[in-house]
Amino acid sequence: MRKDVRIEPAIAPPSVGVMPARYRCDACGNVTRFDVVATRRTRAFHHYTIGGDLEIEEEDVLDERIESVTCRWCGARLAAEQLHDQSS
Repeated sequence: MRKDVRIEPAIAPPSVGVMPARYRCDACGNVTRFDVVATRRTRAFHHYTIGGDLEIEEEDVLDERIESVTCRWCGARLAAEQLHDQSS
């Protein structure tokens, strides 16, 4: 087993049909800065180069659970609400 493999994940677009959530802090009105703690279960295509570098070329989110959302402006932890798309 090689121990000199360097992991350099490529930036992959979100899986089809998965839109990142938008949040708004009820305490201060912030809609731009949040710390989000999430647990994800994914399926990924790992592509190793001849040199041993890893690129993750495709990643599908199979399951995601948001554990906490904290406002970066005021530090409120439970005050963030998820915004829903207004165009539907």
